[in-house]
Amino acid sequence: MTKRIQAKYKIDRRLGENIWGRPKSPVNRREYGPGEHGQRRRGKLSDFGLQLRAKQKLKGHYGNITEKQFKRTYHEASRIKGDTGENLVGLLERRLDAVVYRAKFVPTVFSARQAVGHGHILVNGKRVNIPSYRVKEGDVIEVKEKMRTNGKMLEAAGSPERDTPDYLDVDLEKFKATFVRTPVLADIPYPVQMEPNLVIEFYSR
Repeated sequence: MTKRIQAKYKIDRRLGENIWGRPKSPVNRREYGPGEHGQRRRGKLSDFGLQLRAKQKLKGHYGNITEKQFKRTYHEASRIKGDTGENLVGLLERRLDAVVYRAKFVPTVFSARQAVGHGHILVNGKRVNIPSYRVKEGDVIEVKEKMRTNGKMLEAAGSPERDTPDYLDVDLEKFKATFVRTPVLADIPYPVQMEPNLVIEFYSR
């Protein structure tokens, strides 16, 4: 596990963007980077720098994904017929922790990983505690009944901070969601612009 769980907003400041769209992000107050040199004017990025930044932003949005996991997902996306960038974001959105986050069962991607890891999430009625578990179209994801009165989960479900996407059929009263279809880039409610095509260029160098 990475240490980002202890400093989850550091990537926001380093990239200068609020990659989760949260009101608590320090970028909302300070758009410059962290550290004593953070306020220096940023030079123009090279092609490699743009590709690296796009990779860091997309990987960072999904929380504690390791570089090894992320690269493995890229290789899998490249083997699927069709646009590799679209395949990549589709595979990332099929992660169980991503689905739990998109369904608004939890407030952050980090708490989604924690909820799955602690066994609070059921897939088709069976407990799954692997955050990277890949859901399929038609799978029903729900919160265990005894956790449906949890304060943080109730707060997340009622928060106007974000909406649930169309590729999930969500019943927030029952904390139940059906994964309807694998989304394409245009369907995914990223709060900042993601450029999976640059991620593909980064890995295919």
